[in-house]
Amino acid sequence: MLSSTKMEDGITVAEAGGNALSKHDLREVTAFAAACAEVVPEVFEADQPEDSRPRDAVRAAWEFARGERGKPLRDTAWAALKAAKSADTAAGRKAARAAMSAAGAAYLHPLAKASQVKHILGAAAHAARAAELVAGGDPLIGFEHVE
Repeated sequence: MLSSTKMEDGITVAEAGGNALSKHDLREVTAFAAACAEVVPEVFEADQPEDSRPRDAVRAAWEFARGERGKPLRDTAWAALKAAKSADTAAGRKAARAAMSAAGAAYLHPLAKASQVKHILGAAAHAARAAELVAGGDPLIGFEHVE
């Protein structure tokens, strides 16, 4: 049975089958995702220099991870996804998706579904691929980014 509590900022703290996710847990996951994605706004901005949507999403993720309200997360995540669709390069698209994943990390819930993995690892995977693409497709660069 799943029980959940929706917080004032839209973040849901949930419990299912004894696996509780506290707001602290969600902040930790978001901090990991933000750390993975914080290097990619420059990649996106090389493609779209006037567009700060991915940078805004990473900033919102860090703010939530450090204890601020999570209200801007959903809006900045959607904006970063839209930015990904407007990028001219594959690296720019992946960079924006990494930022989107960082801002969306707080929406992890304890249901055992494969789709939940993206909330934890999406930012790292997209950021690593963006780094690979900038380096001419070198998979070693992506590996180093993940490390």
